[in-house]
Amino acid sequence: MTKPKIAFFDFASCEGDQLQIANLEEKLIELLDHVEVVSFREVMKEHSNNYDIAFIEGSCTRASDEERLKKIRSNAKIVVALGACATIGGINSLKNSRPIDEIRKEVYGERAEWYETYEARPIDAVIPVDYKLHGCPIRKEEFLDLCKALLTGQKYNPPNYPVCVECKLAENVCVFEKQMTCVGPITRAGCGACCITQGAVCWGCRGILDKPNITAHKEVLDKYGLTVDEIKNKFNLYFTWQGVAK
Repeated sequence: MTKPKIAFFDFASCEGDQLQIANLEEKLIELLDHVEVVSFREVMKEHSNNYDIAFIEGSCTRASDEERLKKIRSNAKIVVALGACATIGGINSLKNSRPIDEIRKEVYGERAEWYETYEARPIDAVIPVDYKLHGCPIRKEEFLDLCKALLTGQKYNPPNYPVCVECKLAENVCVFEKQMTCVGPITRAGCGACCITQGAVCWGCRGILDKPNITAHKEVLDKYGLTVDEIKNKFNLYFTWQGVAK
């Protein structure tokens, strides 16, 4: 039986999601019994344009990258957006809240005109995407779950309930009770509430729920004497492209 050929591609990103996959260690070796990796710049120098499944990390930040994305889409039977930058625009989308020429000049100075850039956007703003693996970075376990679903012909459906559910299951004290702020009530779960469990807050790296209960979140803010404007920066870190804070 012929193994499906998979390939990894990167656009504007830190490539941390691909490192998560490289760090699967023995699980990666087991996966290679079922798939053939034909392109993966993080771990191999070989490259082939003959692939069945394309995993794309990073956001699209240049008009010239659109053609490359379209070529990947035309070659692949299945396209997977890998990580926050690819699924929701990621932290790269922070620059979208300011004039692009202003951003270019601030970053590149007097050589600003040398560099092409436009508003950062997720991959599905340019080409159709079949599946999304959320997170910054992705969870290795979810990557394996998706691969298993693809190899067995099953549908993969990421969680579509808020991080608060997993936070309660982890028996965490709500961060609002600690005079901290959090966007967990409208953020897609699947991370196991790992940040809150480790003493931080939810920044929203897995993106907004398909149908977020904005009213309920505002009620939480009201309960603790906060307004949307007061925590707007929390929304903007990962939600700029999705526009929650607008």
